[in-house]
Amino acid sequence: MQHRITAAALLAACVAAGFAKATGPAARAGKSATFSAKNEFKVTVPEGAKSVRAWFAMPQELPEQKITELKIECSVPHRIVKDDHGNSFVYVEAAAPAAKEIALGESFKITRQEIVGAVDAAKAKPLGADEKAKFAADLAANANVQITPEIVELAKKIVGDEQNPVKAARKIYDWVLDNVDYWVKDPATKKASPVGSAEYCLSTRTGNCTDFHSLWIALARASGIPCRLVYGSIFKPELAGQDKDQSYHCWPMFYASGIGWISHDVAVADIFRGTFPLDDKNTPLVKLTTASGYAGPDEKMVEYYFGNIDERRVVWSIGRDLKLDPPQAGGPVNALPKAYIEVDGKPYSEKSADGKTVQWSRKLTYTEVK
Repeated sequence: MQHRITAAALLAACVAAGFAKATGPAARAGKSATFSAKNEFKVTVPEGAKSVRAWFAMPQELPEQKITELKIECSVPHRIVKDDHGNSFVYVEAAAPAAKEIALGESFKITRQEIVGAVDAAKAKPLGADEKAKFAADLAANANVQITPEIVELAKKIVGDEQNPVKAARKIYDWVLDNVDYWVKDPATKKASPVGSAEYCLSTRTGNCTDFHSLWIALARASGIPCRLVYGSIFKPELAGQDKDQSYHCWPMFYASGIGWISHDVAVADIFRGTFPLDDKNTPLVKLTTASGYAGPDEKMVEYYFGNIDERRVVWSIGRDLKLDPPQAGGPVNALPKAYIEVDGKPYSEKSADGKTVQWSRKLTYTEVK
């Protein structure tokens, strides 16, 4: 069964949901890149399952991300739905499924524009009362973006009396770069949390992109700066045309009154900050963390990723603690860069509890269109 969605329809839906407003004001056209991509899912149906429900991530239509030739093929009936943040997903529901596997494939062409942010602090100003009300959810804690007394106190020390949101955001950006190390620098001793946690990142001073950005967002929100977390993937040159999953990546946006939403990526920037020893274990991981590889420390890249996002990316969803449609049986979904699946009303993770069995999988592959 095949489902076709036009790019125009997706764009209209995303504008209605507020995504265009979220990214447009802070962006102008930069470099562009076009990719032909496939996003494939396979779900192993447990023996005796009475119900399987799945929400699969799909590429969002955004001002900087144009989707064409979208085709969705699935072994069971499906439809497009939205969550409470305005993200679109492919929804599948199977009652007493006879098949042992549910397969879904998304193929599409994507043209991405580089986001070149407007980060002129002179144009920024503190939030007004109406903006505080409008962005209340973007100032509040999430389940794993904890705004604890410790984080509030730390935010005060970092930001001080600075009222300008761009200057305050940059202070937090620099503090995280100076005090946290991305786990790929030393995978033998540094680990990521399984959920992307501000508290974990602060206590261990390491983590993956979601840990990094959870801490950054917690500190920024504690300083009165609205933030959102974008989940996507980076189309890495080294993996183009290979039958290997591209994994996922996340990056934040923060709102500055007088400018709009500003994107940045403190996690990738950390790869370029300072020196660290390279060996056969961390070198492949370090190179694959970035959009264009790694050739050593580069403060220009650190500057770049405060307000700019390269063109080799795709966005799957925006936000955390998601409420899906139709409503999921479990609590709010922490994040959805790949899929959220329930079997008989209970969350069904990618791997079994012992980590030995793959229960469902996602594979993103692509080729660059020159």
